[in-house]
Amino acid sequence: MGWVASVFALGLMMALLHRVTAGSPVEARATLALGFLLLVALAGGDLAKRARLPRVTGALLIGFAAGPAWLGLIRRDEVDALQFVADAAVALIALAAGSELTLAALRTGRMALARLATGAIAFPFIIVTLVAWSVSRGLPIAAHQPWHDRLTVALVLGTLAAAASPAIAIALIDELRARGPFSRSLLAVTVAQDVAAPILFTVVLVASKALASAGALRLTVAGVAALELAGSLAAGVALGVLLVLYARLVQRQEGLWLVAAALLAAAAARLLRLEPLLIGLAAGFYLANFSPVESGRLRHELNRGAPIVYIIVFALAGAGLQLGVLAQLWPWVLLLTGLRVVSLRYGLRWAGRHPDVTPALARTGWLGLISQGGTAVALAQLARRAFPEWGVSLETLLVAIIGVHELAGPICFRQALVRAGEVLDREGEGAHGGEAALGGGTVVASGRV
Repeated sequence: MGWVASVFALGLMMALLHRVTAGSPVEARATLALGFLLLVALAGGDLAKRARLPRVTGALLIGFAAGPAWLGLIRRDEVDALQFVADAAVALIALAAGSELTLAALRTGRMALARLATGAIAFPFIIVTLVAWSVSRGLPIAAHQPWHDRLTVALVLGTLAAAASPAIAIALIDELRARGPFSRSLLAVTVAQDVAAPILFTVVLVASKALASAGALRLTVAGVAALELAGSLAAGVALGVLLVLYARLVQRQEGLWLVAAALLAAAAARLLRLEPLLIGLAAGFYLANFSPVESGRLRHELNRGAPIVYIIVFALAGAGLQLGVLAQLWPWVLLLTGLRVVSLRYGLRWAGRHPDVTPALARTGWLGLISQGGTAVALAQLARRAFPEWGVSLETLLVAIIGVHELAGPICFRQALVRAGEVLDREGEGAHGGEAALGGGTVVASGRV
């Protein structure tokens, strides 16, 4: 009850300050909003832990409650002003995720990873596309379009179904202190999904040029998507090189340099229209594979500041959630969300036919792939620009679907880790702890989480 009273008192204080600072510059109000979010999200994380939920879920929910979509203690312009901070924090999380993937481990389990990634990408794409097209006459954004335009809409919906969230994956793995091949395999698959989704999106747009009606598609957006992917990966490698050079020249203050690198990644993402998550993944992957000693030092610093970084990212993500569209489109959101979840389940069951994929991954691995985040949101924004006639409605639907996955994903991931027996946190242990995903041939990244 003490935490509830604290959250309530903070809310009342913020409501008062909200009224007092109404005419202040947005930068000042955004700074106040960030401090408030940090305090209430920390309390919300503790409340979630008491309820045996992930801390990130508590941060998401408390951010949503305080945000413009509900109580309005945080204004929309304040959330937008804090996006740069969120991008920098996402880059740090992605750096941690990328540093967990080594070429040696990926080569050891390459067949299993390929099978898992194929099931997690191809099944959602194909199933969501086919079902969405078959029922597209009732879909509000496509009901009055010819069949080939409805097929284009279905292809875009299928493409977004293939995206995942490495940020949520690494956050849950760190929070629950998960160890073992099961969590490493899921992290590798989410990274593969997040890299494959922009490529698939580009291919879909190019293929849709022959399907879409005249003026319904801006093909230049396909080039933009390809350039953003290539540019993000190249910027990440360059950032990794800078981190290695600094770590070798200066044997201290790695934490400050990591913050500077995150801010640099966020600035590059904003100026060049790149994706901070992909920049961080590429930088972390470079560090882990071409400079493992420096990677270990930097990873140690990342672990020290990880809890605050996670709170910043997920509290701001919660404040930015826009679920109001559920009131009008909830049947379609639930249909498409359910289709994606079912297709992930059967995609991993199909992957489980390979001898290198363990039974635990085949049975429960799909629970760890439900979350969606930054890259999916970026693709939804590109979809709006690609289809000028009905892109806004399409983006609204996609953002609502992503929001549902973002809220449900961490809870499902936690259940997957508990059932696999890889949670070392006592509060995460339970009756399902015997399903360990141990065995040779699975995708495992060496080193500590």
